[in-house]
Amino acid sequence: MNLEMEQFEKMTLNLYVHNRVEQKIKFIAMEDSLKRIKIQEQDQENNESSILIPGLPNHLAHLCLSNLDPSLLYGVSKSWRRLIYTSSFPHFYSLYVVCSRSSPTTSRAYNNGSTSNKQYYTRIDEQNSVEFFCLDPISSKWSPLPNPPSDPPIRVLRHHPSFISRSLSIQSLTVSERMVLIAATTHKFRPALERPLGFNPLCNEWFFGPPLHTPRRWCGTSSVNGKVYVASGIGSAYHGDVARSLEKWDVKKKASEWKWEKLAGLKDGRFSREAVDAIGYRGKLCMVNIKGRAVKQGAVYDVTKDEWEEMPKGMLGGWNGPAAATTINDESEMYVVDETQGSLSKYVSETDQWEVLIESCNELKGAEQISAGRGRVCVICSGGRKIVVVDVAVKPANVIRVLSTPPEMEAIALHILPRISVED
Repeated sequence: MNLEMEQFEKMTLNLYVHNRVEQKIKFIAMEDSLKRIKIQEQDQENNESSILIPGLPNHLAHLCLSNLDPSLLYGVSKSWRRLIYTSSFPHFYSLYVVCSRSSPTTSRAYNNGSTSNKQYYTRIDEQNSVEFFCLDPISSKWSPLPNPPSDPPIRVLRHHPSFISRSLSIQSLTVSERMVLIAATTHKFRPALERPLGFNPLCNEWFFGPPLHTPRRWCGTSSVNGKVYVASGIGSAYHGDVARSLEKWDVKKKASEWKWEKLAGLKDGRFSREAVDAIGYRGKLCMVNIKGRAVKQGAVYDVTKDEWEEMPKGMLGGWNGPAAATTINDESEMYVVDETQGSLSKYVSETDQWEVLIESCNELKGAEQISAGRGRVCVICSGGRKIVVVDVAVKPANVIRVLSTPPEMEAIALHILPRISVED
């Protein structure tokens, strides 16, 4: 009896184990089947989403879609959205902004009462370093640019407690579809850049320009015909020869051939008092020595003749705020915003007068810096917290957009450049 019970228990146990193994095998098989189905569905979905226009080969669909405004393609499908960000799609232009942390941060650092000068200056230095952002005009999203090279570290000063009502200048320009920082100030009130720092959106990379003969700040800088010009300024200390100097860097040459060339100098050092406006306009470099509506002096450098000349009276008289120039229909145009009245004007060289495009606009009052390009004039206002976009390609010119800067950031400079290139 005991032997029979023992055999029965063994048979029951074997049957149980067999059933469990069989269930496990079925479960694994079913799980694998579900995985295969899911993978097939994903592959099918990916194949469908990669088709630009059903029934048309992608290379032909690409030719058709490339002629359309990317803003029209963005919301239609995922495949069209991906297309406009590939390197094979025509580059649309974006707004690049040089920013610093808002000034209240610096004030709090000052009020905290650091225990030593070293800690105090380190805190200020870190909080005033510049940051860089790009606004995608299609998605209306801000994105940070890749970090600049860390050697040497970029440490520049925007605000200082000793000058509560003043923002220290950080000077940059646009040249050959690139953004280039030229001059700034460290916490020790010295030039911050030994050589220019640039960003090329077409390859999404930072680069350094040639070392400056004399690193400086409070200079006039702009680009003309793919060349960077730096005039006047102050090095670690004031020197008359630096304040009267003019140098050129041809960005279009190979990087191995980059260098600064000395050109005909200014008559005096009156342009080294602060960061002055310098505008590349119709083959000439136009400069005024004081910002705003104050009485100012002007000078014009002819890049072809390598000569300085007096600024036309009409141009100088109407230069009552931040100015910028751009090329529209192969013609260079110069714009200025009256920071007090909030008006926008365009210079007419044939009559030496300024044509008012917008008589008065509250959004443009308090303008600090402007950039022009692609039929737009973009203006930094409201203490660097707002960017006003004006369409100057239509008549009458009008404000089409008011943007907020990235959170806790104040804009310093604007650049209109191609959108960042991405890999396919």
